[in-house]
Amino acid sequence: MNHYKQLFQLPEAIHYLNAAYMSPLLRSVEEAGYQALIKKRNPTQIKPVDFFTTAARVKGLFAQLVQASTQQIAIIPSASYGLMTAIKNLPTNQGSKVLVVSDEFPSGYYTAERWCLEHGQSIAVVPAPEVHSERGALWNQQILAAIDDSCTAIVISTIHWADGTIFDLETIGEACQKHNCHFIVDGTQSVGAMPIDVNTCRIDALVCAGYKWMMGPYASGLAYYSKKYNHGKPLEESWMNRANAENFAALTNYTSEYSEGAGRFNMGEFSSFNLMPMLEAALIQLLEWTPEMITAYVDELAKPLIAFCKANGFWVEEEDYRAKHLFSIGLPSGIERTDLLKALEEAQVYVSVRGEGIRVSLHLFNTQEDIQAFIDVLSKSL
Repeated sequence: MNHYKQLFQLPEAIHYLNAAYMSPLLRSVEEAGYQALIKKRNPTQIKPVDFFTTAARVKGLFAQLVQASTQQIAIIPSASYGLMTAIKNLPTNQGSKVLVVSDEFPSGYYTAERWCLEHGQSIAVVPAPEVHSERGALWNQQILAAIDDSCTAIVISTIHWADGTIFDLETIGEACQKHNCHFIVDGTQSVGAMPIDVNTCRIDALVCAGYKWMMGPYASGLAYYSKKYNHGKPLEESWMNRANAENFAALTNYTSEYSEGAGRFNMGEFSSFNLMPMLEAALIQLLEWTPEMITAYVDELAKPLIAFCKANGFWVEEEDYRAKHLFSIGLPSGIERTDLLKALEEAQVYVSVRGEGIRVSLHLFNTQEDIQAFIDVLSKSL
C-alpha cells in the first residue's frame, strides 16, 4: 500500500478520501508537465508533427481503457463540451423526450434541458427510490421501464456521481438499442477506476473529464463517439480537424473532409502541449495498474469501513450496486452533519458532502491508516 502512496506527493498528515473531487497528481505526471513547460521555452523544439503525435498516442491509450477503436476517440476540454457535442447531434425527427436520473450532474442535465427546449422535447426524470433496501436494483428497474419508443436519448453517468450507485450499462444499452434511443454516458466518475467496454454496453457517446479518475490535469478530457456520429456536426471548425491538417504548406487548400472517425469532434488546439504529455503519463500508469486492479484494491481497503457503517446504523448501498471506489454514507439519526464535518476537518480527513450523504472516494494512494482515521471520527460522532 505504501508503495502506491509514494508515487504521489500527498502530505503524510492528511487522509485524502476525496479522489472524486479531484485526483492528486502522480509524480510521473508532474514531471511530464515540467518537461512540457521547459520544451515550450524554445519553440523551435516543437515541430509540425508534434501538433498531432502526442494527441494520437493519448487517444490510443484511452481507446485501450474503454475497449474502443482509436479512430472513434476525440480530445475534449471538459465533460460538458463532450456532452454538448453528443446531444447537439441527436436526431430531431424521432422521439419526444430525453431521460435523465434524479440529481444527475448539472452539466448533463443542463445540456439535455437546452436541447429539449430548442427542439420541443421534454426531460423525463427517473427518481431515485426513497428506500434503503434494494435501492440500486429498484432504480435500475425503473430506468429500464422508462426507456421506450418515445425516448430520443438517455443521458446518464456510469455511476451516480453523488452516491456511487452503479447503473447496469449493458442492460440499459440493450434497451436503448431495442427502442432506437441514443445512449449518452458521462464516465467522469468511474472511467479509470472501473472497467468499461463501450461495445458490450452499446454506448453511443462516452465523455470523460481527465482530472478525476484518469489522474490527469484540469481542463483535459477524452470522449468516445460511435460510428453513428461519424457524419455529425462538430461544435467548432478547427483547422486541425480537417483531412489535410498535417500538411502545413497546404492549409489554405480548403477541404470539406474531416479527420477520420470522431476526429471532427476534437477541441481546437487539441495539441495542448502542456496538458497532453501529462494526460499521456497518467493513462500509461492507469493501464499498467488496470481498472480491475484498482477496483479490487479499494474494495478490500473499504471493507472495515463498510462493516463499521452497517454495524452502527450508517447507510451504504448494497454491494451489487455500490461502486467500490466511490460511495455515499448516510448518517443515522442523532448525528449532526455540521458537527461531523467539523470533526473530520480537525482530523484532516477529507471527504465530500453530496446530497444528504457523505461521499467517500478511494484510490491506490489510500491506506488502512486513512480508513481507520475516518472510522475513528465516525465512532466518536456516535
